[in-house]
Amino acid sequence: MSAYQSDEEQVEALKKWWSENGKAAVAGVVLGLGGIVGWQAWTQHQTSIAEQTSAQYQQLSMAINTGNSESAAKQAELLISKQGKSAYAQFAALNMARQHLEQGDAAAAQSQLAWAIENSSEPAIKQIARLRLARIKLSEGDASGAAKLANEASKDAFAGEFAQLRGDIALANNDKETARKSYQEALDNNVGNAELVQMKLDDLAVAVIN
Repeated sequence: MSAYQSDEEQVEALKKWWSENGKAAVAGVVLGLGGIVGWQAWTQHQTSIAEQTSAQYQQLSMAINTGNSESAAKQAELLISKQGKSAYAQFAALNMARQHLEQGDAAAAQSQLAWAIENSSEPAIKQIARLRLARIKLSEGDASGAAKLANEASKDAFAGEFAQLRGDIALANNDKETARKSYQEALDNNVGNAELVQMKLDDLAVAVIN
């Protein structure tokens, strides 16, 4: 508007602009307001879902902590079926896998962990589920299945844990040299339970001397 030299010219320019663009401007404002209202409604809806999901997960945790396995199973099934892509559902699968394992149902535990690996969008959850599933497979005598999962793991903050796992797999296969190298790799990558890994490494050294 600063290009116009007089108030009259500015008024005439406004009239002309309005006649050409007024309807579109009004429509734009209406659509804009509608978009804001729609966005607010969508945000409120998402917040409501998140709160409900959080409450369901809290109920699941309470059921697990109090030993109410039937209630825990129902809550987990509800979370997984209704909010399968949420972190809550994936943590529910991890928790239920632990409960199944404590109850002696390794197959059900493996199923829950496999689901978490397949459906989680969080790399950390995938890695935790993969590590736990591989450990179960190894304990069940499926060293090759455990090795396959270990080899699929990416190099990240869990590198030390998977190196320890590969050491355990090698030891189960009586490959002591690979086990020794894997345990050392675990220590080099700040494995969580370093004392235990060092004990395993020391035991291998003693076995070589003997």
